Amino acid sequence: MLHVTLRAPAKINLSLRVLGRRADGFHELDSVFVPLSLADTIELRCEVAAQTRVTCVCPGRPDLDGPQNLAARAAQRYLERAGATAAVSLRVTKRIWAAAGLGGGSSDGAAVLRGLEAHFAAEGRGIGADALAALALELGADLPFFLQPRVARAGGVGERLTPLAGVPPLPLVLLNPGLPLATAEVFAALGLARGERRAVPPEPPSPDGSLGSVLPWVANDLEPPALRLCPPIAQLKQRLLAAGARAACLTGSGPTVFGLFDNPAQARAVAQDLADSDGISAVDTCGGALDSEAMDPL
Repeated sequence: MLHVTLRAPAKINLSLRVLGRRADGFHELDSVFVPLSLADTIELRCEVAAQTRVTCVCPGRPDLDGPQNLAARAAQRYLERAGATAAVSLRVTKRIWAAAGLGGGSSDGAAVLRGLEAHFAAEGRGIGADALAALALELGADLPFFLQPRVARAGGVGERLTPLAGVPPLPLVLLNPGLPLATAEVFAALGLARGERRAVPPEPPSPDGSLGSVLPWVANDLEPPALRLCPPIAQLKQRLLAAGARAACLTGSGPTVFGLFDNPAQARAVAQDLADSDGISAVDTCGGALDSEAMDPL
């Protein structure tokens, strides 16, 4: 029997460049993923059973309960791929805002894949790293990153990952307007035809471990269409900059905006201050150079 608590970190896109749209309709990306200290936790139980049963509950979020939760789908698909039957129960404690550009659902799913693979591999029945990565990509473009959450450059649809050195711990404040913003709508509003390529600016110098070297990387090609669909994003950016952020930007397809600050104390104070205004959701966190913290306590 397996009983373990897994950590599923959020991420930001420090940069997100859309290079073009492929003939299959997917967008070609060049992005820098940074895992955060902000994380969901997942209590995973797995025991032998004659037939596979997967249950998933999210305390306080009944809308995320059940088999459609990505964590539950990951467990189901893993067992199918491994040719195993088991009773799996998942209890997901959400701290990452849902549908916010922070990768929470993808991270939850990847954490379940990691946990089950570690368990079955210890019994000589794991599916192996390559098959696990392929399964992660089938479940979603962000999942391969969360199999080994560390600062990485991502290409393709997000699946081609290369570690990126030189990104220091980043004191962050995350703001969310509490408004829905569908990823598909944001990409559609970008307006690229199939096969169309975009001109992108030259790449900044490699980060050297200082906050200043990271600032030129902060950019998101999805921000202009997201602003058209969700104008309050602009107000959140201005609030962060007015509060002393060295840079502020949309993460993913939004609507969450992050601000980079000089130190954790400043970030913490700004988050506390902004959380009290106009119903904005705010949290301070840290990103970058978190490899050891981002792994599961298996």
